[in-house]
Amino acid sequence: MEGRGLNFALVGCGRISRKYAEAFTSNKLPGSRLIAVCDVKYERAKALGLRLEIPYYRCQHEMLQSHPEIDVVNILSESGLHAEHCLDLVKYKKHMVVEKPMALTMQDADAMIQACANANIRLFVVKQNRYNRPVKLLMRALEEGRFGRVFMVTARVRWARHNEYYEQDQWRGTYKYDGGVFANQACHYIDLIQSIMGVPDYVFARGTRVGAPIEAEDLGVAVFTNGPVIGVLEATTATRPGDLEGSLSVLGEFGSVELSGVALNEVRTWKFQSATPYDQQVLTSSCELTDSVYGFGHTAYLADVVRALRTGEKGAVDGVEGRKTVDILSAIYESMATGKEVSVDGNYKNSLLGRESDFGVPRFSPGGGELQKPLFVTPHSLVG
Repeated sequence: MEGRGLNFALVGCGRISRKYAEAFTSNKLPGSRLIAVCDVKYERAKALGLRLEIPYYRCQHEMLQSHPEIDVVNILSESGLHAEHCLDLVKYKKHMVVEKPMALTMQDADAMIQACANANIRLFVVKQNRYNRPVKLLMRALEEGRFGRVFMVTARVRWARHNEYYEQDQWRGTYKYDGGVFANQACHYIDLIQSIMGVPDYVFARGTRVGAPIEAEDLGVAVFTNGPVIGVLEATTATRPGDLEGSLSVLGEFGSVELSGVALNEVRTWKFQSATPYDQQVLTSSCELTDSVYGFGHTAYLADVVRALRTGEKGAVDGVEGRKTVDILSAIYESMATGKEVSVDGNYKNSLLGRESDFGVPRFSPGGGELQKPLFVTPHSLVG
């Protein structure tokens, strides 16, 4: 593929598809183009196709059979169907870009990696926050050893998802197809935590529902340990009236950094014992103004996919790297289900992610927002 443009297609035209439309109309992916889209909700595919003036389909097989020139398929369907769509389409031998998380179970993640390897195609998992300018500056400081020994990593996802969001699609907030705030909204922050502190040895997590009529959690806290390093994640979609922050802090023996904004798009704190020439520029030129929790990373991520495919280099986040998040997510949901600290070892018998649950959708009390029953009924439940 070296030296020529790449043709992309979308499977799924829901909420996140707008970021792909922006990327391919931004003139920042020279030589690459979006040539077709599909969605089982045909009106969605039609609306996006007409806006971009490209063909649109209801069926992914019809789309791929009609366009053998497609090089890369972007799977943007609900999380619980990522594996099904990947395994269903691998026979076309098109490279795959899969939205986060790549799957909801370890079995599905492993099957996707193996199937793509057998077909000799590349599997990429979208982790666009790695490409935010403030995040790249943070990673540069880590690589340069400026923190010394890192001892704590903390992330906060305080966003708002009202009932209208969950009512857009019946799969939202279900264990089988989506999960809660940890699996959906906080997934990228889990990726960054493990990128900094490594895959945890152990996880302890609690979660509950406070603001949404869904199966899974909309409020939770998780604590990670990797040897002496501690990670903490606070996540909720029950912030009211609107999004508050998406932030990340790293504390080390020689420095402290805090990224903030609604999507890790600002540097709030940048302090090190030893100065470097670029420190003066970090606080003044690293801010990326946005009111979108998605940030700006999708275009940069797709540019890295294009580069990796053209050069044959590793580049963008691959399936093996994306699997790490699935492992940690599974441990989080295992811990929430059991009320115990869980080893991150790929063996999770009680995690509800990717499974039909017996909880069902909760009901709200008349005229109020308080749930009639807690999400997890254990001796350690956060709710009485």
